[in-house]
Amino acid sequence: MAFKITDECISCGACEPECPNSAITEGETIYIIDPAKCTECVGSFSTKQCAEICPVDCCVPDEANAENHDELLAKWRRLHPGEEPKVK
Repeated sequence: MAFKITDECISCGACEPECPNSAITEGETIYIIDPAKCTECVGSFSTKQCAEICPVDCCVPDEANAENHDELLAKWRRLHPGEEPKVK
C-alpha cells in the first residue's frame, strides 16, 4: 500500500529527496505523498525511506491505498521503464 504523511508533519523536507519515485511533494502546510507514485520503495530499497528518515514518524501506511508486493513492483516498473529493480 502507499504511504501517507500525517498532520504531525513538521515540514522539514527530509523525506522529499529520499523518495526514489518523486512521490513526495511540498503541500500547503505539510508534505504529501502521491499514492499513484508510491511503491513503498519496492524496486529501489529494502526499507521505506520516508519512514526511516522522518524525525517525527509521520510517514505511515495509507490503508485507503492497499497494494500487495507484486502490485507495488508492477507500479515501480511502470514508473521506471527499461530499468531493472535494485531490490525485488
